[in-house]
Order: sequence, then structure tokens, then C-alpha cells
Amino acid sequence: MVEKQGPRDPSNFTSLNDLLDEDGIREEVTAMAIKQVIADALRGAMKDHGLTKAAMAERMQTSRKQLDRVLDPNEHNVTLETLARAAKSVGRTLKVELA
Repeated sequence: MVEKQGPRDPSNFTSLNDLLDEDGIREEVTAMAIKQVIADALRGAMKDHGLTKAAMAERMQTSRKQLDRVLDPNEHNVTLETLARAAKSVGRTLKVELA
């Protein structure tokens, strides 16, 4: 994953993106952040609907183990189809766009 480096002079970077680009981890960090946002939104929607993980998994027609993967921001093997099914299970839609 990410190797630790010694302290660097922050004046060498105009943005966090510059630092992430230099370290070659911008895409990885961005993907992890997006997954975290989606997982947090799903957890919040589950709470709003009073859904347990078991009930949510049943709505998704999947296992609790698969739902745990959906809700784990460090899990990278979750398909867009699964995320869309999870969103639909709580009355939401998954929106993906290229910017």
C-alpha cells in the first residue's frame, strides 16, 4: 500500500492532490474516499429505516457477509451492481458520473 516517508516541506505542494500525485496514490486514495462516503450513506439510510444488517441483506437478496463487504470502505471487490442494489434497498439510487 502506502510507504511512509520522512517529513517533507509543505511549501513544495500547492494542494493535497500534488502530494498524492507525487506519491502515486491519488487514484487509490480517491477510490477509498468514495467507497467510505457510499458506505457511510448506506449505514445512515439503514439507520433511518431502522434496518439491521440482516434485514438489509434480505432486502438486497444477498448474505450478511456480502453486505459487510459493501459497508467496508477497505473492500475493493464490490461491483457497481451490488452498490446499486444496496442503494435501491433503502430507497435511494446510485449515481456514477465522469467528471
